[in-house]
Amino acid sequence: MNLTPDSKVLVQGITQPLGSYHAARMKAYGTNVVAGVSAGQGGQELHDLPVFDLVEEACNYAGSVDATVIFVEPYNALDAALEAIDAGIGQIVLVTSGIPPLDIVRLLQKAQFTDTLVIGPSSSGIIVPGKLLLGTQESEFYTPGSVGVITRAATLSYEIALTLTQAGLGQSIAVNLGSDVIVGSSFLQWLQVLATDENTEAIVLVDQTGGGSEEATAQYIAEAVDKPVVAYVAGRYTPVDKQVGNASAILAAQLSGPVTNASTAQHKVAAFKKAKVPVAERPSQIPELVRKALKK
Repeated sequence: MNLTPDSKVLVQGITQPLGSYHAARMKAYGTNVVAGVSAGQGGQELHDLPVFDLVEEACNYAGSVDATVIFVEPYNALDAALEAIDAGIGQIVLVTSGIPPLDIVRLLQKAQFTDTLVIGPSSSGIIVPGKLLLGTQESEFYTPGSVGVITRAATLSYEIALTLTQAGLGQSIAVNLGSDVIVGSSFLQWLQVLATDENTEAIVLVDQTGGGSEEATAQYIAEAVDKPVVAYVAGRYTPVDKQVGNASAILAAQLSGPVTNASTAQHKVAAFKKAKVPVAERPSQIPELVRKALKK
């Protein structure tokens, strides 16, 4: 990750209602939004930003672009992301949800080959409180500080941020990985980023049922992360044969096969505890565990 307040940001799908609204919010927050892209809508201005038909045209106008936030329709999202990669943009936030899984597989293959960071799909993006907003994060819940937050559930991340803020624990960065079954960047990748981030002193990891990478994540924390890490797993008391998440994630998970013990919240909690990672039983307990971990 290479994001600063000076990073140049593009908004793809800026003439879409959601893209237009959040482009204005990002710009008002101080994000250096330089242009927008909407096929067939080039030549106009929106929120004092030039709109182009092609990503390449926007990059030529801006000189270079560091990150793009994509709001286009699900079946156009793959083409939009591939266009951004071909233009040399190294960081992509996919706000769009409901993207066909095979499209995401194709995108991630290309991203891996080109060393592109993909966040999402179905992500509320990234916020560096007081400095930078990429996506749809609700900034009023955040305050500048030194606690990094990595989460799969967008709405829950606001509750966590508010709980930390009310406890006087500001945040260095908050990243929503996305709630679809197949997503780009992982907990492991962002732990690697925050483990070396000089502005982050502690990390809060918020997971939910579904998926099965918690053993690798927990092992990495135990072996390679010197900073305090606190975990919270949503759905801890959900019955074993049930899943939580948004509608598309639940449907996709059910179509892929039965719920296994390895994807339950209980299994994830056990994996984190085995690695001696403190696990909160409820969001309100997180600030207490963070403070306790920082004192060690």
